[in-house]
Amino acid sequence: MDCIPFGVSRFDRIVDGGAPPGTVVLLVGEPGAGAREFMYTSATMNALAHGDEELFELHYGDLHEAASPPPEVHYLSFTADESNVRREMSYVLDDELVEAAADRITVRDFSPEFFQLSPVPREWYLGETTTLRDLGGREERADVLTALGQYLNANAAENLVVIDSITDLVSAISDEMAWNDIAMLIRGLGKAAHRWNGLILAYASRETLEPTELGHLIDAADGTLQFEWESGGSKRARTMVVQEFRGVLSQIERENIVRFETEIHEGGFDVSDVRKIR
Repeated sequence: MDCIPFGVSRFDRIVDGGAPPGTVVLLVGEPGAGAREFMYTSATMNALAHGDEELFELHYGDLHEAASPPPEVHYLSFTADESNVRREMSYVLDDELVEAAADRITVRDFSPEFFQLSPVPREWYLGETTTLRDLGGREERADVLTALGQYLNANAAENLVVIDSITDLVSAISDEMAWNDIAMLIRGLGKAAHRWNGLILAYASRETLEPTELGHLIDAADGTLQFEWESGGSKRARTMVVQEFRGVLSQIERENIVRFETEIHEGGFDVSDVRKIR
């Protein structure tokens, strides 16, 4: 494959089809500015490309000649199960799209590994109470970073993987997991992704990270998309900026595009306009 579509039709057309295979893209967003909506749209549209071609063509259009949708879509969450992920998607996209794509999106819930050493009651994330046997077997369970690595090794090759989110990992920093562990994970992910030859989207909330921490993540990723709110006149507008992206940024610069104005409709996240250097 020459590139993997993001699933955001107008953006894909501008960047000649999508992202180069073997790419890790960091989605950095202000709350509600569109980063999560970009993730949901990317997962749904890439799943529809194989699951319901008619709906895909209706809401996305024709694929670029150089683009090939990935065989599988994997959505990884540290705090939400499959039903919660689908419900969040339905808030953004039309229910028909979410239902048609559901069977083609594999949701992996890492809640057991994420919460196992926390004071959060077991029934909150597993729906069952803790037993003495569970307490005795805790040491045998993989920690969340190990479980994440094992899952990626088994499923990331040639596929689209959405990681929701790096911010959750930051909130779990403790004696068992330090910030350096997270930074090294992303850097290792960038190295492994080139071998896997797929596309990895990782979300991080800008409000949660210190500038130095965010800089470490941006430096480790192949590309960074910034999602921001802009105020002008009587209303706010969502915008997207391609801050850094090897293999893609040069195409945007060639068109003199400095910022994408975005919108969210029943087909999910999309680009509504572009701002160019005059």
